[in-house]
Amino acid sequence: MSITTSYIYKKESMALSKQFFFIIRLPIAMSFLGHGLVRIPKLQAFSNWMVQEMEPSGIPSILLIPYSYILPFAEALLGVLVILGYKPRYTIAASIILITTLIFGSSMIENWGAIQAQLVHAICLMFLLWLYEKNERYELK
Repeated sequence: MSITTSYIYKKESMALSKQFFFIIRLPIAMSFLGHGLVRIPKLQAFSNWMVQEMEPSGIPSILLIPYSYILPFAEALLGVLVILGYKPRYTIAASIILITTLIFGSSMIENWGAIQAQLVHAICLMFLLWLYEKNERYELK
């Protein structure tokens, strides 16, 4: 393979990686964005529901109430940032941290069904982070 052919091959691979990275992050980003946008208009009701659901967890309401108000905005913001591809390493890491807090809360109330969906989100996010790290050297930013 000549140097020119190798260069063209790398350029084509890079373009495919960027396209794939965009396409693969859309579903997870839409999930985050959708969760946030649906909850923001009914923020008080969502907060009340969440605090009530988490009551058996033993987590103090002094922590749950602010979390329940911040969560929808964090989900919506992270959804937008993931869609835009803004600072992917940090945005995806923040999304993994957020989903980890949700997994912790769900496990505290033994909501194993919710944990399954949250683990799927976490796996998708970890794959996105791995894909970004793998392709960063080709300027996938």
